[in-house]
Amino acid sequence: MTNSVEIPEELLPNDGRFGSGPSKIRRAQIEALSGEWNTLLGTSHRQQPVRQVVASIRQGLSQLFSVPDGYEIALGNGGASAFWDIVCASLIEQRPAFGVYGSFSRKFAQEAANTPFIDKTYVFESDPGTYRIPDFCEDADVYCWAHNETSTGVAAPVQRIPGSAENGALTIVDGTSAAGALHIDITQTDVYYFSPQKAFGSDGGLWFAVLSPDAIERAERVEAEAKQAGSHRWIPAFLSLSTALSNSRKEQTLNTPSIATIALMDQQVRWMNEQGGMPWTEARCTESSDYLYRWAEASSFAQPFVTDIAARSNSVVTIDIDDQFSADEIISSLRANGIVDTAGYRKLGRNQLRIGVFPSVDPDDVKKLTQCIDYVTERL
Repeated sequence: MTNSVEIPEELLPNDGRFGSGPSKIRRAQIEALSGEWNTLLGTSHRQQPVRQVVASIRQGLSQLFSVPDGYEIALGNGGASAFWDIVCASLIEQRPAFGVYGSFSRKFAQEAANTPFIDKTYVFESDPGTYRIPDFCEDADVYCWAHNETSTGVAAPVQRIPGSAENGALTIVDGTSAAGALHIDITQTDVYYFSPQKAFGSDGGLWFAVLSPDAIERAERVEAEAKQAGSHRWIPAFLSLSTALSNSRKEQTLNTPSIATIALMDQQVRWMNEQGGMPWTEARCTESSDYLYRWAEASSFAQPFVTDIAARSNSVVTIDIDDQFSADEIISSLRANGIVDTAGYRKLGRNQLRIGVFPSVDPDDVKKLTQCIDYVTERL
């Protein structure tokens, strides 16, 4: 490893955080949290001050996603990984179908395959850097894939599988690194779930989900059947979607949440809606991502990892680095100059940069980042 390159101060971005999750938290969010330290922090999550913040988040998300009548916003503890288990326990009846095209879409499929009371798991897979939507399966009761595969920077379309709704199947989409950044028509899903530590500039440990009436009915029915004598399905309260929704309607969670995470999330949702909602956030992320892709295409040592332009993510950008340079050395020099979290996903194992360009990231800082990368590579 070479010594780190010192980057001139005038080239540095104002904020050097480009993480794909946890992501940049805006200073205004922290200042607002500081102003609420004695009214929210250290108080009961079941009392009115905190419940008002939860209500504000649910209302704000309904506005942001243009949630149709009958759909509801639920939340609970554990993050999106815990929500995979909730889906296995409360929503999948016997046979799910998965699109797998990266680490996180794979992990969800593996959770279902390892669930003892799920009969069969259909997996439709493609190589990292591409996406794969599940095919129609006559006996599948849910279809699952990721709107944005965080590990590879691939964005997949969100639309119901033809024939799935007529067959009574649910469409369940992981929006963790897409929600609040990429356009979504919620009516094309029954469950759109995500965590707050990416576009929503908060910390992890919670999950949020937009639920259709069909998803709500499915959870109630599956959980009622699980209580019948002879059932092999076990649904603990923590994995009960109906229990989570019941608590959400009271503007609270089953277990004690991080109040700070909730407060940060509320500030971010308010900010997004005040700026213009999803059209604004999508345009801001697209401005940053388009600049990065153009820079990489024009570079002598870099190129976009995702070759299909239509599949390139506007929230998580992956850039391959030619073998003449070590991405680790570039990342190390950037970090030494206060530019952090630009490393590629470790399990992908590529000579790669991965750059989060969520709404909190200033497009001007993205432009300065490319100047810093050029400066470092010229001196390695």
